[in-house]
Order: sequence, then structure tokens, then C-alpha cells
Amino acid sequence: MTQIPSKDQIIDWLATHPGASAKRDIAKAFGLAGAERIALKRLLKEMEAAGDYTRHRAPAPLAPDKFPPVTVLAMLPPDADGDQWAEPLEWQGAAPAPRVLFVPAKGDAPLAAGDRFLARMSEVAGEGYEWEARLIRRFGEAAHRIVGIFRKTAEGGRITPIDKGADREWRVAAGATLGAREGELVEAELTGPKGRMGLPAARITLRLGDPSAPRAVSLIAIHQHGIPDDFPDDVIAEADAATLVPDDYGDDLRAMPFVTIDPSDARDHDDACLAEPDDDPANEGGHILWVAIADVAHYVRPGSALDAEARKRGNSSYFPDRVVPMLPDRLSGDLCSLHEGVPRPVIVTRMKLDAAGNKLGHRFLRGMIKSVASLSYEEVQAAQDGRPGPRCAPLMAPVIAPLYAAWRALDRARAARQPLDLDLPERKIELGEDGKVKSVGYKARLDAHKLIEEFMVLANVAAAEELERLRRPLLYRVHEEPSPEKLNALREVAQASGFTLAKGQVLKTAHLNRLLAQAEGSEFDELLNITTLRSMQQAYYLPQNLGHFGLALRSYAHFTSPIRRYSDLIVHRALISGHGWGADGLSPGDIETLAETAQHVSETERRSMAAERDTTDRYLAAYLSDRVGAEFSGRISGVQRFGAFVKLDETGADGLIPIREIGREYFHYDRDAQTLRGADTGMTISIGQRVLVRLSEAVPMTGGLMLELLEIEGRALPQAGGRRPVKPGGRKLAASRARERGAARKERHGRKR
Repeated sequence: MTQIPSKDQIIDWLATHPGASAKRDIAKAFGLAGAERIALKRLLKEMEAAGDYTRHRAPAPLAPDKFPPVTVLAMLPPDADGDQWAEPLEWQGAAPAPRVLFVPAKGDAPLAAGDRFLARMSEVAGEGYEWEARLIRRFGEAAHRIVGIFRKTAEGGRITPIDKGADREWRVAAGATLGAREGELVEAELTGPKGRMGLPAARITLRLGDPSAPRAVSLIAIHQHGIPDDFPDDVIAEADAATLVPDDYGDDLRAMPFVTIDPSDARDHDDACLAEPDDDPANEGGHILWVAIADVAHYVRPGSALDAEARKRGNSSYFPDRVVPMLPDRLSGDLCSLHEGVPRPVIVTRMKLDAAGNKLGHRFLRGMIKSVASLSYEEVQAAQDGRPGPRCAPLMAPVIAPLYAAWRALDRARAARQPLDLDLPERKIELGEDGKVKSVGYKARLDAHKLIEEFMVLANVAAAEELERLRRPLLYRVHEEPSPEKLNALREVAQASGFTLAKGQVLKTAHLNRLLAQAEGSEFDELLNITTLRSMQQAYYLPQNLGHFGLALRSYAHFTSPIRRYSDLIVHRALISGHGWGADGLSPGDIETLAETAQHVSETERRSMAAERDTTDRYLAAYLSDRVGAEFSGRISGVQRFGAFVKLDETGADGLIPIREIGREYFHYDRDAQTLRGADTGMTISIGQRVLVRLSEAVPMTGGLMLELLEIEGRALPQAGGRRPVKPGGRKLAASRARERGAARKERHGRKR
């Protein structure tokens, strides 16, 4: 006789077989018959009453990019504001799986990063995220790790986590402190259950130093987000053993006057360029554009320790005070970097442009170049503007002028193509010699920046098209059009601002550009740029081609930065294999795991973005911490049920005005219009409004800024008498300040292409 499965066994099976929940499916899976099926029926009724089982006699097929009602998830580290997030162990959608907010029930034991659990899923709207998960059962615990502040005790010590989601201390036995000092920042892992004091036992695995030290700001983010920042010994050994390529390596292009153009503080140089007039009489006014990219694939071979570590990291991570590179410095800063006057191996694309900037054709080569100059954007722009320095003066006629001529042609083609044209300046944090924030401003946007950007975009297009021609597998960089929900929200904001975004037609970037052009120079200019950015999907990597909506391109791949992006290294290997350039192309393992690699590098990119964002927030909070009580002008940049987000004019820092601090009345939230409206006074808070706020709290350790609203559109707040009412039967607007800050941090940031 076959044994009846337990409740846990049935739950586990259901989690891996969504949609197959009829009794006959379960009976067949466990080999049950006769009386065993009767017993199973009784057990399923008990489980249904307890909420652990739902019958679906004719389950509808699951929509693409949707979760089944019951899903196995893995817990992610809590963010700096305490919210707990999870991701599915398996995901069938084309786009990367969305993050899921974990909503614990009262009495649930805490889950830590890496814990796997079965969850009941629910789709939500208007909360700044799309899915919520509630615990059904856990499958076992991963190694719990935290970053926190160590305090000595008679028994050893305690650690107070800096994650707001971790609302308990950890106890450390005397022999497990690793010699940590009082108040030191440490990383620790769980070693045992709660003891007699109700605190879990832990041991310190790494001492990170003084939490008030300036370099601790980025260090916290690096360790919170699990970014590897130390290279294993075998990786360093492989990098140190690397040698220069021979002089007869591939095509010899060393006599050509390639230059690199980068930020003045660039840590690596992975691209060089050269342009010249096309002497083809059939292409009058045309150009030949050369883009040379560091040949990282020569040094980082499939199956090597270097390759495994590069894939693990996925990309380099950049912070105001440091870079966590994808490759050791021997490669990223030396052998692979296209330094001035030094021969370096490259993969080059030679592109033929007509006078209108259209690419007529391209050709790829593998060989050697020797950069004639490592220039900064500022140097090149000054030279083009008639103020060449001593380094640029001799390069004006042979190098710089032809580069700008080719770019002007490409700019005409860009105008005809109409990629999304957002006007959102990039913030720049300048640190002093003491490592503290010296100033906060915005980066200048020069024609030299646009020149290099357009050259790289065209080279990326050429790489994608070349691999399609060669019928080789590759990683596309894809960007899907906005979802109908986000597009409707943008349309509502546009209409409320007095502008229109037409319905009933296939959305193109040209439609969005027309909207932005209408608003240019008006009081709603910044509002519509921000709202348009937030309506965008996030770009990601995929072995299938879905096009790039934002760039208005049919095929696009990342080819130009293999020093800092693993996706680009895969594209280089595909080109090497396709052209038969050597044995360092795509391996069978690369091809077999291409889908997994695409998902992995999409995730590591988001991980780095989150860590970089958190670091910026902490720097800004530290910068403003001695100005608590000061007043700042700003603009409403987002509205949610729990309050309004404000971008401060002076620093570009983002803060939250909690709804409980806005007058003594109930506020109705209109998700589509993105407004809060007072029930008594009728006061309306909407995106784009000018405000005056007072900084009420700045917490450098978390990066949180809390604000008090003083004026809106130059007017003092209307007063409503009495205590602010609570909507009968309504959902709680904000469970805590941690929840508010967490929502603020997730809502206020944009997308990366």
C-alpha cells in the first residue's frame, strides 16, 4: 500500500506544478488509488480549509510574466530602509522577474537573505511595486548574514544591524568577536538559534572598521548588496601571469591616430575612436568611423578562474570614492586598458556612413592599435570650441575635426530616428581630501559626451547586426515599451498639466518626444521628463531580440565595454567564433548557459545600481545632516498613498514628506492622476509642484531624509481643524517610517538603458 503524502509534501509538489492542482493530478503524481484517494480527498479538504490548497478544476493558462498563485521564492537582503524583498527560484517570463515585497504575518519567524519559502502571491497596483508575497511555509534557512555595529558586553558582544528590517540584535560569544572594537562596523553570520536572552547567536566574519569613516559609506552598500570586492588568489595569479600579446597579433593598426576620450578621472580606457572622410566618389560627404574596443577575450578565457569571477561579478560597480572592478587591476587598469602610446590588442569595427549619418556597411577586425592620446571630454570640447590646449592643438586637423564631422552626420541620423530624448542632468558628488562630500552638483553635458555616446551606440548596433549575419548566439540589450498601466499614468499627468499624449496608436518614442517638446521651458518641463522616465521599463539582457524601445533600434547589443561588463565579453567571444579568429571565442558552455547568463548579468547590474544609489543617498544624508532644521526649495517628484517625494533644488537629494505630517485631515490618493487631495481643505498635492520644505531628519547610516511641508506653490498650507481622521475600513497608509523610507527609495529612482 502506498503511503499518503504529508501536507508538506503536497505543498512542495504544488509549488513546482502550478495549475496541476486537481485531486487526480496529485493522486497520479504520488501513485495513489482506491482507499488512498479517499484519504487524499479528506486531507485536501483540511488543507483547503486552512488556506494551504486551492482547487482549480479548469485552470486558465497563466499569462506571460505572471506568477502562479503559489510560488517558491528566495529572500533577498533587506534594503537600507527595512523592506524585505524576494525573487522566484524559477521564472518563465521574457523579462527579468519583478522583485516581490514580502509581507510577514504577525508571529512569523523572520526570514533572512537566501531563505527559500513557499508563498501565496497577490498582484498589487499603485504601491511602487507589482507583487506581494505571504508566507505559507519555509524550506530551510540559508546562512544569515548582516552588517551592523558591534557593542561589547560581559559575555562577548552584541551587533545592532544597520538594516531597518532587522529589528533585533545579535549576540556574539566572547570567542567569536574576531577582536572587534567597541562601535566597529562588522559583518557577521548566524551560528545558532535564539538563546536565553531571546537573541540569535552570531560570529563576526569580517571587521569593516569605523562606521563614521568616509569610506565606510560605500563599504556598507558593497557588503549589504553582496558585491564581491576581493579577488580570490587563483584569479589574481592568473591575472598576474598574463603577458603582452606579440607584435604580429592580428591586423596592425598601430599607425592609425586612434584617441581615447573619457572623463578626466577615468579608471579604465576600453574604447578608442578615429574618423576620416570617405574617399569613395559614390559616397560624397560620407565618413569612415573606426571604433576600437579592448580585446578582453584574449586574456579572459572560458573556463578560467578569471572568467568565473568576471561572470560572478557581472559588471564593475562605481562609487564616488572607489570602483569595484569586474577584472583585477592588472587587466582592467593595465593590459586591457588602451593607454596612450602603448600597443594594445583590440576588436575594431570600421563603419561607412553617408552624409546623412546612415550606416551603409561595417567590417570587423581583430588586431593592434596604439592610442596617440588619452584625452578628457573637457579637453576635446575646449579644442573644438577654439581653445585647444597643447595636447589637442596638433590633433585638431587630423583627429578632432574629423571626429566632430562624423558626429554631426550621426546626429542628423539620430534626429531622424528620434530615440527618447529626456532632459535629466546627472548628479555629481565631489569628495574632498578627507573623503567627505565637498560639493554636490550636476555634470555638464558637452557635445564631446554626445559624440562618444553616438559612436558607441553605432558600434553596438554593428555588433548585433554582424552576429545576426553570422547566425551566432549573442546577448541582446533589450528595452520594451512602457506597460499600458504606466503609459496611462503618464497620459493622466500630461493631461493634468495641459498637454496631450494621443491614444489608440502604436507608441513610438517620437510621440513621447513631442510631448516633452510641448512642455519644454514650461513649469511642467521637469515634471514630464521625470514622469516619462518613470514610465519606462528597465533595459535588460536576453538571447532573443525584442528591440530597444528607448533608442528606437531594431537590434542592439553591448559590445563597447568588456572591461566592465560581462555581457560585452560574451559578444566579443561570439564575434571571435563567428570570424574564426581563434580558440578564445564562445565555448559550448557559454552557449548552453546563455539564457542563465543573461538573467544573471541583468541581476548583477540591478544589484550594482542599487548599491551605487544607496551610497549616493548616504553621502547626501551625511552632507545634509548638519543642516537639520534648514529650509529648502524643491519640487514634488512623486506621490504615493503614504506621502509625497521631493527633489531638493540645491543638491538633487530626494526626501519624503510623510502624509501624517501634511495637515490634520484625511487625504484621498488618486493613483492615475498621481495626486493627494485633502478631504476638508481640498488642498491638492501633485507631481511638479514647487514646494518649500524643512529638513526634519537626516540619517547618514540609511540615507533617509524626512521633510516637513511649509509652502506649496508659494502659499502656506491651509489649516484643517481637529485630529486627522482615519478612513473607516481603509488600509494602513504607512506601517512605519521604515516602510515610508523604503518606498521612497524604490520610487524615486529612474531606469538605466
